[in-house]
Amino acid sequence: MKCIVIGGGASGMFCAGQLAELGHDVILLEKNEKLGKKMYITGKGRCNITNDCDFESFLKNVVSNSKFMMSAIHKFSPQDTMSFIESHGTPLKVERGNRVFPESDKSSDIIKVFSNYLRDNNVDIRLNTKVNSLIKYGDKIIGVKLDDEDLLADIIVVATGGKSYPLTGSTGDGYKFAKDIGIKVTELKPALCQMMLDIGAELAGLSLKNVKASIILNNETIFSDFGEMLFTHKGASGPIILSLSSLINKYYVNNKFNKTLYLSIDLKPALNFEQLDQRLLREFSQNPNMEIKNIMPSLLPKSLIQNVLNQANIKATIKANSITKEQRKALIECLKGLRYKILDLDKIELSIITSGGIDVKEISPKDMQSKKYKGLYFVGEVLDVDALTGGFNLQIALSTAYVMANSLKND
Repeated sequence: MKCIVIGGGASGMFCAGQLAELGHDVILLEKNEKLGKKMYITGKGRCNITNDCDFESFLKNVVSNSKFMMSAIHKFSPQDTMSFIESHGTPLKVERGNRVFPESDKSSDIIKVFSNYLRDNNVDIRLNTKVNSLIKYGDKIIGVKLDDEDLLADIIVVATGGKSYPLTGSTGDGYKFAKDIGIKVTELKPALCQMMLDIGAELAGLSLKNVKASIILNNETIFSDFGEMLFTHKGASGPIILSLSSLINKYYVNNKFNKTLYLSIDLKPALNFEQLDQRLLREFSQNPNMEIKNIMPSLLPKSLIQNVLNQANIKATIKANSITKEQRKALIECLKGLRYKILDLDKIELSIITSGGIDVKEISPKDMQSKKYKGLYFVGEVLDVDALTGGFNLQIALSTAYVMANSLKND
């Protein structure tokens, strides 16, 4: 069969290679000057290709439409991805949190695996080629319109990615293709992005390790994560903030929050209230005439001290021997729950991935084919499926590509 795959990212390359290996005639269309452009920057340039976890753990990390992914992950697992990469000459390593990287720490080595796979299977790769629209005939998509020609095919696969990092080519083309032919696209939202907070400039650049960050709604904790975070000039970022941003974007509608949410930071998660109280009493008794602002550096980074004291409503110049039991309690509550109102999420163009996309109710999970149009398939980030950090999103791209291609195995 003649197949056209639109998009030369992870899902598009793998899908095209699989189709060609199965004996189909495949054209891969990529509007950039090279393949895998977004993959170069994933994992901070190291390409966190997958996560070496079991089936249940994987699905727990899928934020949107995890049930839709059950079949695909069963058919092509993280371990299958690892076997594929290593069998094509690139050794891998597993790091903290089961994150999988190339041993070389070079994303280019992973991209070479896929590009060589395409060439070994004689895929017709056409770079600098932009698809303007799909060609519809009745209930079938029969081809694509380019600037200077129409290309016809039996199978059309849309693997155009999301809207994040548009300089890599992810400009939402697939959503337009879908809308033009009446396929529903759910609201697009930023995912794995920084949060905008009302903080002072003095915190910008401050990195916190081994803290617990929680999302508070109506004075109740709805999500939490433990690890590292970073204050920026606009708010907060870092691993745990990125994960929490994906969990709260369901409250983010039409580019604003429909609920009032707060970020609460436990700066001393290893100590409970009583243990922290004992530590403060010890510090105060050893330095009774010292101002509290000069005692706090033993507990906190200097740039964070004024924030904590302000929220506890304690003057920086008060001496240790003048602090009341109620003030000490307020201070502990702030150390265990420094709170900031979440004002916004970062722009979708600056998020790591896009949440939302092709409505999965329109797609068959067993082969990624449109229920409305025969011969039309959607794979990868263009679908309304997204996950937390750790290699899960690239695995989604590869698993959806695999089931699409192998659904044609007997054709």
